[in-house]
Amino acid sequence: MQKRKLGKSSLEVSAVGLGCMGMSFGYGPAGDEKEMVSLIRSAVECGITFFDTAEVYGPFTNEQLVGEALAPLREQVVIATKFGFKLDPNGERRWVGLNSRPEHIKQVAEGSLKRLEIDAIDLFYQHRVDPDVPIEDVAGAVQDLIRQGKVKHFGLSEAGVQTIRRAHAVQPVTAVQSEYSLWTRDPERELLPTLEELGIGFVPYSPLGRGFLTGKISENTAFDNSDFRNLLPRFTPEARKANRVLVDLLGRIAERRGATPAQIALAWLLAQRPWIVPIPGTRRLERLKENMGAVAVELTLDDLRDIDNSASKIKVHGARYPEDLERMTGR
Repeated sequence: MQKRKLGKSSLEVSAVGLGCMGMSFGYGPAGDEKEMVSLIRSAVECGITFFDTAEVYGPFTNEQLVGEALAPLREQVVIATKFGFKLDPNGERRWVGLNSRPEHIKQVAEGSLKRLEIDAIDLFYQHRVDPDVPIEDVAGAVQDLIRQGKVKHFGLSEAGVQTIRRAHAVQPVTAVQSEYSLWTRDPERELLPTLEELGIGFVPYSPLGRGFLTGKISENTAFDNSDFRNLLPRFTPEARKANRVLVDLLGRIAERRGATPAQIALAWLLAQRPWIVPIPGTRRLERLKENMGAVAVELTLDDLRDIDNSASKIKVHGARYPEDLERMTGR
């Protein structure tokens, strides 16, 4: 597995990471714990060193899973987790708002350290920007944790470029995580140029369009009632049918390159910048290996031009989030 550095930082990780959220949250019933532990350990054996989780995934259960799986392999891996949500005080397993007050950030860090069974969090992201807390205070709180040796690197998720600049001026930001794929290209306008200027790495989540760009989902696919894709405008049957043209484009390039649509989607992302590290998620070993295979797919300039020219004529149907969740991005 090739390695990449996140921006100008010293943080080096596998060129493709593993998003662990879907193993226990968001995409229907949680996977079998023993099977998921085995999958995470298999990922390390295959060369993946970068694992992404968050307090709110579950809540808590995903961090516990990742902690158990990686405890015997700690020296070989980089673990990223996140803070910033307010969890239901009545014990319900859900979030009820945002909370990035410094004292809360420090409480979350302590909980994450215990659940992940680690002495220091390698990369600690603010999950969503809290409009009620100045980003300078957030960056200062993480800086305190870095000085205490409890956190190694600071990250932001779905932040706007001005927020990134303000945070970076207080505590250097190692990585920004946002959704980015062939059907979500908003980061190209302002975010990528800003990260390049500041020397910050980029970690695209949902690089396979929440599974859609693999070609395995059609307008007739039925999701479990607890699958959050049921709430996303881009996943209505009508939108899926209209967006199939993107999968057809990936399939055409995949046939030319002897690869799969998923591998082309990931290879396209990797070709955009040398400091981009996508984190596709999966519950299946064969899909994990397929995703890793994208690193070996070398798209030519003609391939990249073909993809860009064709994609520029395709209108993506449906917003990526409902309005209430969309408002929490780009702040």
